[in-house]
Amino acid sequence: MDVITNLLEILKYILPSLIVFLTTWYLTSKYFRSEKEKRRQQLNMSNQRLITPLRLQAYERIILYLERINPECLLMRVSKQGMNCQQLQNELLTTIRAEFEHNLSQQIYISQKAWERVKNARNSVIKIINIIAEKIPRDQPAINLSKAILEKVIEEEKNPTSEAILFIKKEINKLF
Repeated sequence: MDVITNLLEILKYILPSLIVFLTTWYLTSKYFRSEKEKRRQQLNMSNQRLITPLRLQAYERIILYLERINPECLLMRVSKQGMNCQQLQNELLTTIRAEFEHNLSQQIYISQKAWERVKNARNSVIKIINIIAEKIPRDQPAINLSKAILEKVIEEEKNPTSEAILFIKKEINKLF
């Protein structure tokens, strides 16, 4: 009997202490989880403030790239007096590839779908140039290739670079 009384006496002190300990532990862990979540949200907001301008810059550069490889703009910029079709074709393809390589790093900041559209537009422009160049003798004046490319672009219902630019503009609007 004496043992049971001692045990009950010990439980009178231990049980409230145990309840206080568990309550304190629960509240403390809840508080630390809440603080951790607040820090994570602050870090995300801070990152967004840093990344958003970089993403916008990347979209700007990609639109500029697409404008520069638009066949109309590209032909006006690259074509020189005295070139033949072969020289113009080579210069057009070299320019497209060089500008693409210059903008490769922008894919980090834009969506995968937007990057795919950029690559598809580039490939479509290259394809148009190569298909038209196959139909014209290489030693003909470059103006013949230029005219044929422009006619093909006008003939096509969809300009690949314009389609990609439209997609990117829609994606930018989603950001805001």
